[in-house]
Amino acid sequence: MSGLKLFRTNTPNSGVTEVTPRLAEVEADVQGLIEAHMETLLGVRFLVSEYGTGPVHGGRIDSLGLDENGSPVIVEYKRGVDAGVINQGLFYLAWLMDHRSEFEHLVRDRLGVTAASQVLWSRPRLICIAGDFTRYDVHAVREHRRSIDLVRYRLFDSDLLGLETVASVSGAAQAPRRARRQAVARAAADVRGASMVELANAVDEALLGLGEGVNRVERKQYRAYQRLRNFACVCPPQRSKFLVYLKVDPKHVDLVPGFTRDVSGLGHHGTGDLEVQLRTLKDVERAQDLFRASYAAA
Repeated sequence: MSGLKLFRTNTPNSGVTEVTPRLAEVEADVQGLIEAHMETLLGVRFLVSEYGTGPVHGGRIDSLGLDENGSPVIVEYKRGVDAGVINQGLFYLAWLMDHRSEFEHLVRDRLGVTAASQVLWSRPRLICIAGDFTRYDVHAVREHRRSIDLVRYRLFDSDLLGLETVASVSGAAQAPRRARRQAVARAAADVRGASMVELANAVDEALLGLGEGVNRVERKQYRAYQRLRNFACVCPPQRSKFLVYLKVDPKHVDLVPGFTRDVSGLGHHGTGDLEVQLRTLKDVERAQDLFRASYAAA
């Protein structure tokens, strides 16, 4: 992977030994590995492989899925560097937008009626997984008005897979920061006064400011902050607090009553097993390390 070296540190009497990265022998090996573990690796529920787009369109989509927020996802794979992977994916994405009922029927068959009724057509996604990308690829995705993730893979030894997000764009034109803050503030003002507005803005700024490639996805029940996968979900403000759900293992956190709670196995909107309760700006500061840990995991 670019700039990353992996070393084995438990080699007897010889210090450390570098584990040499390699590409898959054939593209199908990468596809099979990702499809078998798609939800764990990408946060996407796998639907079908090699989906035919019919005689008129004349193509086969490598993988179709549905992400954590209900967005349709196309995944395209290339063994090495291939300048055509982005254009190929966009070609299939255009087909998908013209065949919504067909996709919803597929979701209904695989995941049930509820999932099919909640498909988020405002944010279809393309994930390109390849051995590498050029700087022209990275520039190209930033010129498109689609949600596109470029993911570089490497294999190490016989049982290690590395994934690195090279570029991630939301697809929609980014609103100015002031406009984003106003939208978040309006949602908070609908509930309770100036203190909630200030807290809403602080939460939004903290999550968006964690690093590059953070996309915000609006759903009726929650707002997701997404890298390749969701790393935070913020529910609409309650009377005096915000609930934020993070992708952090509660077993690795010193839980504090009234601030953090293990919700694994409990039903709630959004994704994540750690609930963080935010009532004041100091709580947002206290939660920064948890925010960063969840962002890094995504």
